Amino acid sequence: MRKQLKLGKGDQIRYCTEPSGRVYIEPVRSDEDDPALGAFLDFVEADIKAHPDRIRAFDGALHDRLAALVGDVEVDLYAPLSPEDE
Repeated sequence: MRKQLKLGKGDQIRYCTEPSGRVYIEPVRSDEDDPALGAFLDFVEADIKAHPDRIRAFDGALHDRLAALVGDVEVDLYAPLSPEDE
């Protein structure tokens, strides 16, 4: 399947359906927008507009608590998965 769709490790696929009931998969190319991200950002925007009073400054204490949870962990979202993570 990877060869047919020209997919590499970590590449994303999308399941699609047609009104006839046909189901197929296709690669998600990096130049395409993520529909889930767009929907989430629309939700956040609507919530901020509806409830601007809920917006709070990100203070130093909260930053320190979050930093303590993750320490100095570096995350590269584009790095390939290790064999044990696949």
